[in-house]
Amino acid sequence: MIRNNQARPTPEGQLEHRYDGIAKVTGKAKYAAEFTEPFPKKDLVYAYIVHSTIPSGSIASIDQKEAERAFGVIAILTPFNVPKLTSAKPHNLSILQDTEVHYNGQPIAVVLASSLPFARQAARMLTVKYNQQPAKLNFMGRLDEARPPKQGGREQPGTQRGDLAASMAKATVTVEETYSTPLQNHNPMEPHATIAWWEGEELNVYDGTQYISGVKMSLARILNLPLENVHVQCPYTGGGFGSKGTAWSHVTLAAMAAKVVQKPVKLVLERNQMFGPVGTRPTTVNKIRIGADASGKIVGIQHDAIMSTSVMDDFAEHSAGTSRMLYNSEANATTEKMVEMNLGMGTYMRAPGEATGTAVLEIAMDELAHKLKMDPVQLRLVNYAETDPSRNRPFSSKHLRECYTQAAENFGWSKRNAEPGQKTEGNKQIGYGMATATYPANRSVAAAIVRILPNGRVFAGSGTQDIGTGMYTIMAQTAAAALGLAPTLVDVKLGDSALPKAPVSGGSQSTASVLPAVDAAAKQAKLKLFQLAMQDAHSPLYNAKDTDLDTKDGHIFLKSNPATGESFTALLTRNGAAPIEAEGSAEPGPDKNSMTTQSFGAVFAEVAVDKDTHMVQVRRVVGTYDIGTLMNNKTGLNQLMGGIVWGVGFALHEEAVIDPVYGRTVNGNFADYHVPVNADIGDIDVSVLNIPDTKFNPLGSRGIGEIGITGAAAAVANAIYNATGKRVRNYPMTPDKIMQA
Repeated sequence: MIRNNQARPTPEGQLEHRYDGIAKVTGKAKYAAEFTEPFPKKDLVYAYIVHSTIPSGSIASIDQKEAERAFGVIAILTPFNVPKLTSAKPHNLSILQDTEVHYNGQPIAVVLASSLPFARQAARMLTVKYNQQPAKLNFMGRLDEARPPKQGGREQPGTQRGDLAASMAKATVTVEETYSTPLQNHNPMEPHATIAWWEGEELNVYDGTQYISGVKMSLARILNLPLENVHVQCPYTGGGFGSKGTAWSHVTLAAMAAKVVQKPVKLVLERNQMFGPVGTRPTTVNKIRIGADASGKIVGIQHDAIMSTSVMDDFAEHSAGTSRMLYNSEANATTEKMVEMNLGMGTYMRAPGEATGTAVLEIAMDELAHKLKMDPVQLRLVNYAETDPSRNRPFSSKHLRECYTQAAENFGWSKRNAEPGQKTEGNKQIGYGMATATYPANRSVAAAIVRILPNGRVFAGSGTQDIGTGMYTIMAQTAAAALGLAPTLVDVKLGDSALPKAPVSGGSQSTASVLPAVDAAAKQAKLKLFQLAMQDAHSPLYNAKDTDLDTKDGHIFLKSNPATGESFTALLTRNGAAPIEAEGSAEPGPDKNSMTTQSFGAVFAEVAVDKDTHMVQVRRVVGTYDIGTLMNNKTGLNQLMGGIVWGVGFALHEEAVIDPVYGRTVNGNFADYHVPVNADIGDIDVSVLNIPDTKFNPLGSRGIGEIGITGAAAAVANAIYNATGKRVRNYPMTPDKIMQA
């Protein structure tokens, strides 16, 4: 087991510090908005997006005469003058191809000027007239209009297993309640930013993204360009969490503007412009019914979810998906429906579906445990799913039992008083809660390139992204391990669409996808190195067999006699000093559909609730996770801790409030859109079992970027109940809701 709060040496082969750490803390790391080359900086044009001020209707006219006369203004793009695209307009983007308005905050014009202040000032001079239409803004008042998704997502909108009615008739104890989660808005530390410039018919882009290949494909498709004519770079991304997995409207608008003015264009969203146009986690309402017999064995689970979606296009927050597979039950039924709203698009947000699904299901499980007078951990063990009940197939690896045991021990769960409201410290009510964490282990096709250089160093590259998760670090480690080198001798390049293609940094799949490709490329380069030595009459390894050779510390040698060999540098220098280069790729195995690949964890929380103000203080959170091989202690455990912090915010703080008349985000700033700060977070103790899942991939590793948020919100919610005896079923659990419960 590897645990964050225990002193430990850095394991052999791991980097002690982040590969990119020094570049970031010294300011040498450049993000999308910071580039000033290869284009002349003096030619850079600044773009500012103008947003709609109504939620529904159309633009009747835009008077831009005064704005055009403003100092520094170069051009103003509107639906009335922008070049029309020959390709089909994507439903989820607003790129000035028509005058329709679908939500308050939708991009409706772009002002281009010689400086950002000039562009912003001119934007305020535009006079926009609208033809307003009634808007769909009252989600809770329109639940009866819910419909199935128009198109299938990654989950089926409805599932049924067994005879639910017959099974529920056997239940001794039943929980039937409704739980809700709010609209949440994306706000990574780095706001969305794009710099675009053209060289003839070739488009170059710096973009803050989680998916350089996706941006490349999107721009090529929308602008009707050959794929090879688009080059996207993003060496560093300041957080994404799903919002930067899509090329939103501003990316295409920057490219279109650069074409119009024939100069490089920089378009950076301000913080208030992030509310609406770059994705949200939809609102969900979840009716859950669970029945169990007297022993605690669940006989049936029913989960009916309704979620908000934009009138522009569907996006499903699959909150019912977790209820299909997390626990054994002889019968199970789920539905997912949508209510159209005049809001910006929903999108993937850290653990989409599982974050909301565990947040609601795990409260229902806690309620069931209380009715049964059973320990919540024991209830979960009684209903432990050895195989995936939703797909009737085995897990590639599952060690959730060990997570429950280890996390409970680390937390001190045995000291919990099961009766709510019994433990106090002065004016504080103290409570303990727990929940299960889970997220799929995803993997996609990826490719990488590795070069062994004559100076003894190694280059590793892949068209992936580092969104702050540590991809630079673990790519260096993986290439080094395959070649027997210290990771400090590996130079990594990523974030360039000219490199071998890799998948989106989303769905917790980058580690599991990219690292096997790096490993394959490094081993292929190693084999080429062997072959060079075996064919070199001047090498001490001449005529050896590749199976007799190995590498370590920059040397190639005979396994049977390590003293017989030579350095990489000597071999390459003698053979013309050309580097050894190899590409490698990796993809899921042919048996991927014969098993379920899933990560699991157990989360425990302690809270203190003020009796008078009902303010909640999260004193500590303990989590233990089954995530396969932990590739790097620092970056991996940091991911889990960050997910827990977000889970605390999910439980207590985070909610986007929409004006019911005008459709504007009322709290579209960090003063009013509450997220946790240091004072909100107590001690966090995370550990991983570190049991490889080699059925999933050769390295045994799964992604861990998202599982940390799952279960955390429910653990806090259940701790609040244990502290106060008040059951709150609507997130976020603010003091007023606790007081009224």
